[in-house]
Amino acid sequence: MMSVFSFRGASGFICMLLSVSFAVYVVGYKPVIIVHGLFDSPKELVNLSRFISKSHPGTNVTVIDLFDYKASLKPMWKQVQGFTQVVRSILQNAVDGVHLICFSQGGLVCRGIVSTLPDHNIHSFISLSSPQGGQYGDTEYLKYAFPKFLKRQVYKICYHSVGQKLSICNYWKDPHHIDQYVKGNDYLALLNSERLNPSAAVWKTNFLRIKKLVLIGGPDDGVITPWQSSHFGFYDENEEVVEMKDQDVYVKDVFGLKTLDARGDLVVCVFPGVKHTSWHSNEAVYNDCIDKWLT
Repeated sequence: MMSVFSFRGASGFICMLLSVSFAVYVVGYKPVIIVHGLFDSPKELVNLSRFISKSHPGTNVTVIDLFDYKASLKPMWKQVQGFTQVVRSILQNAVDGVHLICFSQGGLVCRGIVSTLPDHNIHSFISLSSPQGGQYGDTEYLKYAFPKFLKRQVYKICYHSVGQKLSICNYWKDPHHIDQYVKGNDYLALLNSERLNPSAAVWKTNFLRIKKLVLIGGPDDGVITPWQSSHFGFYDENEEVVEMKDQDVYVKDVFGLKTLDARGDLVVCVFPGVKHTSWHSNEAVYNDCIDKWLT
């Protein structure tokens, strides 16, 4: 941009500054808000912030510092409440809207935010390797939270009131015990309207205020199980993956997925070769799946 102009002396320098300032004003990148995942903190998102600053200089990037590390196990609705307060304060000063980038569990926190926050002006909601369809797998995260249980046993804890006080139980979806999931899950089942939700219509209206939903994930993730959950796919009772467009939440358009797709505002990015903890530090993922939506 600056190389287009050639100036000499003080007057030329002033003109150059005015030109650059005008160009930055015209670009007007929207603020970016980043929400971390389970057992994470803003420290793990440093590279992602750097990628944004490099490709979109001057962008106001906020990595929310709440519910870090073990505190990320607190109930999802409690986290939604806390993160919403910060997001709302940023939105009040962002006339043209903001972008949300939400990693792993944070993607479900953000889904709660966009569903329950009325009159928001969130532009792009970028879900980075998040178990949007639910989680059901023997991963290191599960072993950390429930060291004495395998995936087939976790429902015994998760679908009771005590279990629902742990974030991971709020989106644990056992395909062999769906009735208990619907009855006992206080978060994902409500977002999906799988459980009676009197606010479903309002939440759908709020969700559809976003201009773009970007779903990012890949087959080598190693944590999100099944990995297709990052794209709203999930297991049936035989643990066969049912893709997003064959899921009831899409077919019945319960919270807006099908509508977003019909609008051309649903983007799916499949990126192989990336482990779960590397999504936010992989510059190729940023360049191919995120960068273009942050304008």
